[in-house]
Amino acid sequence: MISVSQRFEALRERAQCALIPFITAGDPDLETTAEALRVLDRSGADLIELGVPYSDPLADGPVIQAAATRALQRGVRLANALEVVRQVSPELRSPIILFTYYNPILNRGIDSFLRQISEAGVKGLVVPDLPLEEAESLLHPASHYGIEVTLLIAPTSPAERIAAIAQQSQGFIYLVSTTGVTGMRAQVQARVKDLLIELQTVTDKPIGVGFGISQPEHARQVMDWGADAAIVGSAFVKRLADGTPAQGLGAIADFCRSLKAAILPT
Repeated sequence: MISVSQRFEALRERAQCALIPFITAGDPDLETTAEALRVLDRSGADLIELGVPYSDPLADGPVIQAAATRALQRGVRLANALEVVRQVSPELRSPIILFTYYNPILNRGIDSFLRQISEAGVKGLVVPDLPLEEAESLLHPASHYGIEVTLLIAPTSPAERIAAIAQQSQGFIYLVSTTGVTGMRAQVQARVKDLLIELQTVTDKPIGVGFGISQPEHARQVMDWGADAAIVGSAFVKRLADGTPAQGLGAIADFCRSLKAAILPT
């Protein structure tokens, strides 16, 4: 499987914006998670974020929190999520980006954690509560395992911090579109356009916009503003959880295709 950076390079050569869906491992069950990765991969996803269920997901809104709670109640843990990646990743063209929190990484041990996720086939890592001041402890060893650690920039970040995060982030830069937690919103804040312009003056790394993107027109808007990727989470998680697993898989396939169609070059 290619790396996160290689995927973005290939998309840039074709002047395409990336679509990055997010789902929670183990919701509604691990078998559906495995099939959902396959469905997303063949329905237009360019990279896929897989969330590891966590008991205190501070960055996640109610939809993803509920999904994580259901998965934890079924006994889903990091090892289960990695087994799904190990099983499915050889079939995918989309690099898998693991989304998890810092405390479980520290508890397992940074080197041990990175080795395990690399062996499973993970290519990228997003840790929403990893502060810039602590990032080097994860960034440096991750490079030895072929893992690219993507850092988040908040809309309230001052210019100096934005530049520092952009310099350190690997694979791409994750621009949070709004203050607060993840979730579906009616529109993307116009401030995102200004932040994209500001970021592009200090880095040429790809920029993905997430938190609150839930409709094809949102994805198109951030692309038109200059984003290199649209990251969509809660809208996928909700669709996958509604109805039977088969209905959920059909819903995310249709939704994924509609999002990708919205950001294809015209």
